[in-house]
Amino acid sequence: MNLKTEAHAGVMVIFVREERLDAHNSDELKVEMNRLFESGTKDLLLDLKDVRFVDSSGLGVLVSGFKNASTRQGSIKLCGLQTQVKSMFELTRLHRVFDIFQTVDEALESY
Repeated sequence: MNLKTEAHAGVMVIFVREERLDAHNSDELKVEMNRLFESGTKDLLLDLKDVRFVDSSGLGVLVSGFKNASTRQGSIKLCGLQTQVKSMFELTRLHRVFDIFQTVDEALESY
């Protein structure tokens, strides 16, 4: 999986550079999020602007990360959701769980 991470004032931004977040690659994102949490990161921002499709495995990894962040008094926020991905979040009601923003800058301002 093609991931890029950048630190921004205590928030670790993960840029997911894949068209799909699914059973084939979502474990790699989970491993990266867990590595960041173990290293002391509390707040993550996932930029999903390149992601065009998310399946139940991808959603499961994001929910798992959300729970992991919550136990550390941290957060996971999302940005850049494409229409099809946003529809999946609305269908599963996860848009009520995650803070979702249009851009990285907009999300970073919310911390």
